[in-house]
Amino acid sequence: MPELLIIGGGPAGLTAGLYAARAKLDCLLLERLSPGGQVLTTNWVENYPGFPGGIGGFDLMDRMRTQAEEFGLKILSEEVKLIRPETDAIFVQGDSKDYRVRAVILAMGASPKKLNIPGETELTGKGVSYCATCDGFFFRDQEVAVIGGGDTAIEEALFLTRFASKVYVIHRRDRLRAIRILQERALANEKITFMWNRIPLEIKGDNTVEGIVLRDLIEGKSSELRVQGVFVFIGYSPNTDILKGIVELDEQGFVITNEEMETSQRGIYAAGDIRSKSLRQISTAVGDGAVAAYSALRYLEGY
Repeated sequence: MPELLIIGGGPAGLTAGLYAARAKLDCLLLERLSPGGQVLTTNWVENYPGFPGGIGGFDLMDRMRTQAEEFGLKILSEEVKLIRPETDAIFVQGDSKDYRVRAVILAMGASPKKLNIPGETELTGKGVSYCATCDGFFFRDQEVAVIGGGDTAIEEALFLTRFASKVYVIHRRDRLRAIRILQERALANEKITFMWNRIPLEIKGDNTVEGIVLRDLIEGKSSELRVQGVFVFIGYSPNTDILKGIVELDEQGFVITNEEMETSQRGIYAAGDIRSKSLRQISTAVGDGAVAAYSALRYLEGY
């Protein structure tokens, strides 16, 4: 059995794995999907240091995975079902195998938040999407709506203009939360129309999306916008369901750590988007992963 188990293969998990493997720790990384995390669905990354002009999300994560594996990191496809601290070990139940290890790094990331309105669940995959990079191609010459006003929403809206004939950005406020450079690009794009002070009430359609019902928060009136696609970017929820009662979580469900990435449970560390923190970016996830691996190494060596 490995000394250290890393759960999650996004930027935080792969960086932790790189540092741990390079330090000659006996470690194993478990990832339920493909290594890379949410970044795999990002078309273009232009704010990660060292890549002037930007780099594709898939290419960046493929490089991270390759580099970690060059140092001997073992990656298995496994979904973790249970984590249970024991007297002298941490028990981890996977979907095909159980593990008992001395230390664990939690790097399971976060998943897109849902609107929780009628029609959303029924039409997911039939016009409702949470990934423009994955599904934008299917909306060539069609009109789509993007829900949200942060960096991700505006980045994805700009990406969708490659395919869609018109992109409506629906935001509950009268100004965007995205950084200024993204705002400027979006406001200058002729394909993007902003619909301020509106919230979605229902997504309409039988077998595919046919429209979305919006409420004007100023006038109090509701109306239907005819679109063929709805892309939702309203934030992320941490993948921490299996951690309740195991480590301390904040009121939103993110894992609370100190600066050394230590959780409330001895031997368990957390890194990346799963952590309670102010900024969730690839660069911060990489930093978290490096610190978590170093802290786990010192713990395992008895410091």
